[in-house]
Amino acid sequence: MTAENRTPLLLLAALAVALVIAPVFPQWQFLATLALAKGMTVLGLLLLLRTGLVSFGQGLYYCLGAYAAGIVGLHWGITDVFVLLLVAAAVSAVVAVLLGFLLATYRGIFFAMLSLAFSMILYGLLVKVSALGSTDGFNVAPPTLFGLEIAGKDSQYGMFALTCVIAFLMALAMHRYFRTPLGRLSPAIRDNEIRVEYLGASVRGAVHVKYVIAGTLAGIGGVLTAMTVGHIDPEMAYWTTSGEFVFVAILSGTGNVAAPFVGAFIFELIRTYAYQYSPNTWQMALGTAMLLTILFLPAGLWSLYERLRKV
Repeated sequence: MTAENRTPLLLLAALAVALVIAPVFPQWQFLATLALAKGMTVLGLLLLLRTGLVSFGQGLYYCLGAYAAGIVGLHWGITDVFVLLLVAAAVSAVVAVLLGFLLATYRGIFFAMLSLAFSMILYGLLVKVSALGSTDGFNVAPPTLFGLEIAGKDSQYGMFALTCVIAFLMALAMHRYFRTPLGRLSPAIRDNEIRVEYLGASVRGAVHVKYVIAGTLAGIGGVLTAMTVGHIDPEMAYWTTSGEFVFVAILSGTGNVAAPFVGAFIFELIRTYAYQYSPNTWQMALGTAMLLTILFLPAGLWSLYERLRKV
C-alpha cells in the first residue's frame, strides 16, 4: 500500500486515538481544539502552496467565518453548531469567489501582498464598528448540538470531539481532491503554467477554485476557534494572524493533508509553554523552532515521518 493510499487509514487511526485519549488529558483539550481549528486554515494554505502561491491574507476568511457566526448568534440567537458552520463556510466562500476573480490573475509577491491588503481592510473596518465591539470584539454564545451545550469548562470534550470529526472530514475531502484531475494540476501549475494552458486547462480558473477552497477552510477554522474561545475580535484579521498560518505551513510542510494539524499542534504547544516559562522571550522559542526546521527539515516536519518510514 502506497503512502497516498495509507492516508485515509492514518487519518482514521489518528481520529480514534485522539477521541480515546483526550479524556485522560483534559488540560490539553482546549489547546488541541485550537490547534485543530487553526490547522483547518493551514490545510487551505497547503493547497495554495502546492500550487506555488503564498497567501498572507488567510486571516481575512478566518475572521469572516468567526464574525459571521458570531453575528448570527448575537442578533438572532442561533447557537446550533451546524448552522453556524454553514453560515461561516457560505460567507467565506462567497467572498473568496468575488475576490478570486482579481487574485487569480496575480502570482508571487503580488498575490501575497494583495491577499494581505484585503485582510487588513477587514481589520480596519471592524475596529471602527462600535456595534461589534470595535477593537475589543464581543463574546460568542456557547454553541449547542441538538440543544446541548458543547463548550465551556464542563463540556470542553464535546467541542474537541466535534472539531476532531470536522478536521478528519476536511482532511479526507482534501485528500480525495488532490487525487482528482483538478487537484493534480497543483504541482503542474507551480512548475509551468504555460504547459498547463497548452494541455487545455485554465490556470486562472484552477487557481480561482483553489483560492475559494482555501478561503472556505479558513472560514470553518475561524468559526471553530470562535466557538472554542467564546470571544472574537478584529485581531483575527490582523497580519500577525495570517503570518502565524504561514509559519505553521512552513513548519509542517506540504507532504500530507495531516501535516497542517501536526504542525499547528506543535506550534501551539511551543508557544503555550514558552510563554508560560519565559513570557518576555517566548518569540525566541518560536524563531528557534523555525530556524531548526529550515536548516534540518526544509520540507517541513512531515518529511521527518517520511524519512523514518523509509528506514
